[in-house]
Amino acid sequence: MLQVISEIKTVANTDVSIFLTGENGTGKSELAGFIHHNSTRNNEPMISVNMGSISESLFESEMFGHKKGAFTDAKNNRIGRFELAEQGTLFLDEITNIPVSQQVKLLRVLESGEYEVLGSSQTRETNIRVVSASNADVAKMIKDELFREDLYYRLNTIEFRVPSLKERQQDIIPLTEFFIVKFAKKHHRAICPLTDGAKKALTEYHWSGNIREMSHLVERAVLLAKKEQIDLEDLRLSDVSPLNSSNDNGNSTLPLMTLEQAEINLIKLALDKTDNHIPNAAKLLGLTKSSLYRRIEKFALDLQ
Repeated sequence: MLQVISEIKTVANTDVSIFLTGENGTGKSELAGFIHHNSTRNNEPMISVNMGSISESLFESEMFGHKKGAFTDAKNNRIGRFELAEQGTLFLDEITNIPVSQQVKLLRVLESGEYEVLGSSQTRETNIRVVSASNADVAKMIKDELFREDLYYRLNTIEFRVPSLKERQQDIIPLTEFFIVKFAKKHHRAICPLTDGAKKALTEYHWSGNIREMSHLVERAVLLAKKEQIDLEDLRLSDVSPLNSSNDNGNSTLPLMTLEQAEINLIKLALDKTDNHIPNAAKLLGLTKSSLYRRIEKFALDLQ
């Protein structure tokens, strides 16, 4: 990572387009922010867009904006992402999720620096720096005609691959300790050191979700730790991917049950682990506090 960051620093203060690749959870979004903050545009906005969340029918409206009355539901003017990022940085996350039919429209504005707001005939010029990211096999997508080769070359003046956590074993313990301090302060808990057994398990773990997975795992451990140190038991590494575990017969250790019953059991387990503390239980389940309250009411669960 020191080499990656060193190389990024050498081009961050230019306006070249940068393409970040790597597995999910490796920190591509954080590096995009690092590029922006080390650029000459750091006093201007950085606008992030998850391209996979934009439907094909709304692509032009989201990216270029629209005028009132441009289409049936256009009841007000809308500012597009290119205009919001003017003079700053536009981060296009999961760029390979753009439908092929819309890729040519993005290519045009990247090549010419010009676009039109939907419903307007006036051509606008844009002055932005583009950073994009993807976890896909772009070469295969180009070969399968799912991603335009000319758009790829326009986006990746310089490409950086962000290594997975399993390629960075020497980073695992320092990162874990960083997250312990971060979440201990966030949740007003004591900063607990890792035991030797916990360190060994963390180093040997597969980390399929990379740093994002580590962040969630450590936050859970900080919330649930009952001793002065975080031990292997607090990490609950075996709980991360329960469907991958099996018993001696090769069958899943999870008993067969309805989805509703599984949801009830998980809620009860989270409430038990957190002594019925709703915010912490919601955090363990990946829910908002209000979502958990709705489920407790729905299933008529007793909090006493």
